[in-house]
Amino acid sequence: MASPQHDAPKSGILSKFRLFSPILAGATLRERLIGCLGALIGICLTGLVCGLAMGDGAHLPMIVAPIGASAVLLFAVPASPLAQPWSILGGNVLSAVCGWLVAQAIPDPAVAAGAGVALAILVMSLTRSLHPPGGAVALTAVLG
Repeated sequence: MASPQHDAPKSGILSKFRLFSPILAGATLRERLIGCLGALIGICLTGLVCGLAMGDGAHLPMIVAPIGASAVLLFAVPASPLAQPWSILGGNVLSAVCGWLVAQAIPDPAVAAGAGVALAILVMSLTRSLHPPGGAVALTAVLG
């Protein structure tokens, strides 16, 4: 009896990397462009509001990088459970609080980084606000 490895069709080396090929969503070009425009407007407005609230200056971060990842989820895959309003708002805010609390409690940056992300995952899971960029928000809060 031949092994399953030998029974598989041999269509070249690229077939072995099939798992790495992207699966594109069924969005049309128009829908993708609308998503890009939404991200452009959303990030620009967020930056403007942050600038008004915190003042302008090179010493102040107007916006943290994980918000860009949130924009990708919100505008590119809006139907995803990870892109719903409570997931985005709750996940980002709760994760920031978790990261800040851990940074206050744990002086070692490496341990605090791991603990901050872990706590953020726990809190987001318990509050049903799981949002992957929230992990990056917690890490930013710990290291920032």
